[in-house]
Amino acid sequence: MSDPSAATAAVIDDLCQESAQLDELVAELDDRQWALDTPAPAWTVAHQIAHLAWTDRAALLALTDAGAFAGEVEKAVASPEGFVDEGAEQGAVQPPARLLAGWRAGRAALEAALRAAPAGTRFPWYGPPMSVASMATGRLMETWAHGQDIADALGAEHAPTDRIRHVVRIGVRTRDFAFAVRGLNPPADEFRVELVSPTGQLWRYGPSDAPQRVTGPALDFCLLVTQRAHRTDLAVRAEGPDADQWLDIAQAFAGPPGNGRAPKGTSQ
Repeated sequence: MSDPSAATAAVIDDLCQESAQLDELVAELDDRQWALDTPAPAWTVAHQIAHLAWTDRAALLALTDAGAFAGEVEKAVASPEGFVDEGAEQGAVQPPARLLAGWRAGRAALEAALRAAPAGTRFPWYGPPMSVASMATGRLMETWAHGQDIADALGAEHAPTDRIRHVVRIGVRTRDFAFAVRGLNPPADEFRVELVSPTGQLWRYGPSDAPQRVTGPALDFCLLVTQRAHRTDLAVRAEGPDADQWLDIAQAFAGPPGNGRAPKGTSQ
């Protein structure tokens, strides 16, 4: 039997490594580069890091002070469309050095709280309560996705690693949510999902005999479910009408349906 505490520690380790990879990308940027626009409308590189720092602080609050976090949830309910942008804007106006230092300090504090959390504890979040492993997985997904935005803005390589298996897992698990958030009935049956990892492993999910399937590179699937690329620019393929519809609407993140990215060569 696997050790749940070891599995949770491994997820936290992966989160730290993903954050360190992004840190290397932004550590030496000049002021002009921090102000570059990213694919997210009205968000610069600074906004992206400010958002990660803001969300890390929210996660730390959820782990350490549930009452105070409840107040943050109330703010989100009161301004569902604006509170994320407001948090990013507040951080982005800081000098880059201060913003970077704050992000680093927040990451360290969150890591310590995640590692210290008692096994089996569930913490409040903006959606359903989350376990320590789920919280770390969600932070890794955000770090990877916003890192992709930053790499796109800089024209830099965002080298994928097998850490994206966490993003894949969220993407698969949120299939029904992607339908429900659009007022659609989720498919009754599971799909078979087979994806090739960056190191060439085959990752499999769902029944092997499922008639509807999704296949392709794991990286492309992650770009799809985080809405960092348009489906037509990716090598993810569907077999079956429900699976095909899912690839049009997939989203691994909470909240209302996102607008996604326009196909390459077009503008939104």
